[in-house]
Amino acid sequence: MLAIEGLNQYYGASHTLRDVTLSVDRERIFCLMGRNGVGKTTLLNSVLGLLPASGGSITLAGEHIEQLPTEERVGRGIAYVPQGRMIFPELTVMENLNVALAGRRRRGKELPEQIFEFFPVLAEMADRRGGDLSGGQQQQLAIGRALVLEPKILLLDEPCEGIQPNIVQLIGDVIQRLRREQKISVLLVEQKLPFARAVADDFAIMDRGQIVAQGAMDELSDALVEEYLTV
Repeated sequence: MLAIEGLNQYYGASHTLRDVTLSVDRERIFCLMGRNGVGKTTLLNSVLGLLPASGGSITLAGEHIEQLPTEERVGRGIAYVPQGRMIFPELTVMENLNVALAGRRRRGKELPEQIFEFFPVLAEMADRRGGDLSGGQQQQLAIGRALVLEPKILLLDEPCEGIQPNIVQLIGDVIQRLRREQKISVLLVEQKLPFARAVADDFAIMDRGQIVAQGAMDELSDALVEEYLTV
């Protein structure tokens, strides 16, 4: 579904991504792991085109997209939920969701009903301002807004950060249902190891801008955790 080959990225004189190569297979949940500051969010931003790549290729469903602007990558089927959620606090829940309709691949004015099935609280609080929601409710809104785009692949950056345990469980269940029922692939950045192990099929570990290990999630060893993930 998503293949990244030899991707490099610079921020000024800093070489932030170094020959990154990984692939997210169709209908798989892939977890990108690593300590803070190793390049995980930079990679997601580069996939979406928010940061320019300095070399390498990005393909989505076999199509090269590394030269496309962000809006065209979104139109090809990438949706992104950034760290911190980035909802519109002054808009209502329904207005936040409707904003995403303009970017849909299949143009239409109706929100997908599955969003409210996955996150019933969004229907209950449809007229409440986004800024008045709890952190967990805002995260549900951010994921729901991304799903309005009917993506082929969903990029999630630290979706469990600052979220109460029952909502973490809900988000995990929804991620797996998206893969199983909607046939959506997921590229997940997550530092909570129990959540990653429970949800993801595959993993990669980044360190100083490079992929240092990857494989099936059941191949993530205690030695790798100790070397690259413990603080």
